[in-house]
Amino acid sequence: MKRTPLYQRHLAAGARMVEFAGWEMPIQYSGIIEEHRHVRKRCGVFDVSHMGDLLVRGPQAASQLDHLLTNPIGKAPVGKAVYGHLLSTDGQIIDDVITYHIADGAYLMVPNAATVDRVREWVRGNTRDLEVLDLSTRLACLAVQGPLAEGVLQGMCSTDLSTLRRFQGRFAFLTGRNSPFLPDLFPGRGEGVGCYIARTGYTGEDGFEVLVEDKDAGWLWDRLLEGGAVRPIGLGARDTLRLEMGYLLSGTDFDGSQTSLQTGPPWVVKMDHPFIGRDVLILQRERKYDVLVALRLEGRGVPRHGYAILEAGRPVGKVTSGTMSPCLRTGIALGYVPQRLAAVGTRLEVQVRDEAVPARVVELPFYRK
Repeated sequence: MKRTPLYQRHLAAGARMVEFAGWEMPIQYSGIIEEHRHVRKRCGVFDVSHMGDLLVRGPQAASQLDHLLTNPIGKAPVGKAVYGHLLSTDGQIIDDVITYHIADGAYLMVPNAATVDRVREWVRGNTRDLEVLDLSTRLACLAVQGPLAEGVLQGMCSTDLSTLRRFQGRFAFLTGRNSPFLPDLFPGRGEGVGCYIARTGYTGEDGFEVLVEDKDAGWLWDRLLEGGAVRPIGLGARDTLRLEMGYLLSGTDFDGSQTSLQTGPPWVVKMDHPFIGRDVLILQRERKYDVLVALRLEGRGVPRHGYAILEAGRPVGKVTSGTMSPCLRTGIALGYVPQRLAAVGTRLEVQVRDEAVPARVVELPFYRK
């Protein structure tokens, strides 16, 4: 299995390690519920260095990426990030990605860990005269998430982070030592540890994702944990945090057999521009298909992946993601059902072991402050 540059630090912090998408990753440190609540109330740091990093650059990068993405990035200014889907020619989701416009003619696409190779080759095979560099083994990413995130990072960053809005990023320098960031690709001088920092995340809290070169990952991890306000958080709490927001998990909430119309959210598809798979979506809108809904259980039970969703005792779908919400203290789930059952307020059941537990279709996110 692959390991991130922080593997030894995870062990030293008492992490329980598990396999995830071919990587040996921390699932928890002190406990999933405790870690989850710490992010909601204070601040946590996640090692998400298993995610991919694809640098796409060239004079025609914007227009060619628009041809690949359901949500175009071509008009986004430098410093803006866009969430979108990559579709196959039959309209099915290859992956959901965030693409950052990091410099003139240069974009950083972040695919999920399990799809890096496929996404890289898909981009290379469906573009022309572009440079597509896989920086996944060169970069590490630390996600600093929670209400205290800005203050924590501002204390070590020379850039005014208050000016960064949601889904914005920029090159920056962290104080404490000098270390360049991708100097062969983005020449430039500055005092500190070079990085790319963006106001993005997977928790629903305010926060940042900080990209540094592998050589600086351990130093940044140690700096963040100084003082005790920031705690290390594992993939277990990352999953419960994202599920409370209704964020999709690649390979679980979509597995290569669904389209963007089925998964949503609606704003992720802009039909007013041409992209691979668009013609399939146009045809699909005229037919009936299953859609992803949010379910809140109204009885005792914890929904899990694969559990049946019932209408009056009859199976009509399956749960893709489910958990006991640490904040709401009730079972929540995502799952596919026929369109006729997708309206908010629809009453269904989830088969939890031998019991059909009442559930209701609700709006996302599950958790609201």
